[in-house]
Amino acid sequence: MLAFECDYLEGAHEKILNRLIETNMEKLPGYGADPYCASAREKILDACQCPEGEVFFLVGGTQTNATVIDGLLSSYEGVVSAETGHVNCHESGAIEASGHKVITLPHHEGKLDAGELEALLKTFWGDETHEHMVFPGMVYISHPTEYGTLYTKNELKGLHQVCKAYGIPLYMDGARLGYGLAAHGTDVTLPVIAEYCDAFYIGGTKVGALCGEAVVFPKKEQVPKHFFTIIKQHGALLAKRRLLGIQFDTLFTDGLYMEVSRHAIQMAEVLKQGLKEKGYGFHIGSPTNQQFVILENKKLEELRKEVSFSIWEKKDADHTVVRFATSWATKEEDIRKLLALM
Repeated sequence: MLAFECDYLEGAHEKILNRLIETNMEKLPGYGADPYCASAREKILDACQCPEGEVFFLVGGTQTNATVIDGLLSSYEGVVSAETGHVNCHESGAIEASGHKVITLPHHEGKLDAGELEALLKTFWGDETHEHMVFPGMVYISHPTEYGTLYTKNELKGLHQVCKAYGIPLYMDGARLGYGLAAHGTDVTLPVIAEYCDAFYIGGTKVGALCGEAVVFPKKEQVPKHFFTIIKQHGALLAKRRLLGIQFDTLFTDGLYMEVSRHAIQMAEVLKQGLKEKGYGFHIGSPTNQQFVILENKKLEELRKEVSFSIWEKKDADHTVVRFATSWATKEEDIRKLLALM
């Protein structure tokens, strides 16, 4: 079977595995007080150009979103998200389980619109009964979005300005951030994200690591009070946090994070061009590693006998939108085999 259903099918990049083996017998303090976590923090803050910031290593994406959102919100507050946002659709109610409502807005190719966000906040604060309602306490976005689309620098700036005007933080889910940073034509970089987001995370699980995400607060004063304890309450704290530090230290050495991310984009471009030449249509134009292709239902059933992929949504009675995802480990020969089948 050819496998394209997601970007975390393989284990980890061999440089990470080698580094874990090399350091395996070292006796190191727990919970992130080891030199590898310290080195990884320094490299990440340098890449983000925010030396006054703070970095925390958590075990996975869902735990990271639930922990950061719970840490930033008061008990009476909710988080604003696009209706297609990951925290609204694909987190099994993890946000609601922590006592916070996900307040949704319409999406535009997966993205939030700053004008609509401002209208929501203005309406809430203009309502004389807002004390009886869930307060919009922060804004959640992902980059790339669930549709593989990307925010521009100006779009991030617009969302940032609205959030700043209403005194709420802007938080970016970066599970696939490497693939967004490596996409052709983007003007969003890590320093840009650090400038306009109050918190974000750099995904490792889907970008070459065995597991782990690096949460960045560009300024120390943005870190929620007792955040270490909040991480532990959410089951997102590893006693052997060295395992995460070593992985991110490796990813942020000699440009490995961007190297593996660019590879996924290159493979996605080969797939996209090949599908275009064969006359296939796309549900949405994605510049990242996720490609959303329209298949006839009959072709879909034939193809899934030899290929695994994600069913995304129904296009019409006879067609379905499916997602093919490339990754840091995708081989071009597998792309060619997929194209031959199609």
